[in-house]
Amino acid sequence: QVQVVESGGGLVTTGGSLRLSCVTSGGTDSRYAMGWFRQTPGKERQFIAGISWSSGSTYYEDSVRGRFTIFRGIPENKVYLQMNSLKPEDTAVYYCAARYGSTWSTVGRDYDYWGQGTQVTVSS
Repeated sequence: QVQVVESGGGLVTTGGSLRLSCVTSGGTDSRYAMGWFRQTPGKERQFIAGISWSSGSTYYEDSVRGRFTIFRGIPENKVYLQMNSLKPEDTAVYYCAARYGSTWSTVGRDYDYWGQGTQVTVSS
C-alpha cells in the first residue's frame, strides 16, 4: 500500500503565499502522475493542478492558472504546490493524489492513492 502525506497548510492573509508538500512512500514503483485537489464543506472535490510522469507536463484549473505551480522535487516521490496571490476563495482542504501511470487526470476516481488533506485558510 502506498501512503500519501500532505503538509504545509496554514493561515495566510490575502495576497500571501504558501507551499504545500506531498510525499509518497511504501511503493516499489515511483512512476505516478500526481494531482492536487481541494474541497470545501458541502462541495464536490475539485481538481486544481496535475503533473504527468512521462513528460512532466502540467495542467491547471482556470481559477488557479497563473497563481499556482505544481512541480516535482528531489527525490522523485516529492511533489509541491506553490500557491501565490492567495485569495479568500482559495480556502479549502487540499488533497494530494497519486495515479499509477504517466498521465494525470482531472477525475478524482481515476487516482489510486490519496493523502489525508491539509487545511489552507486565507483571511481578508
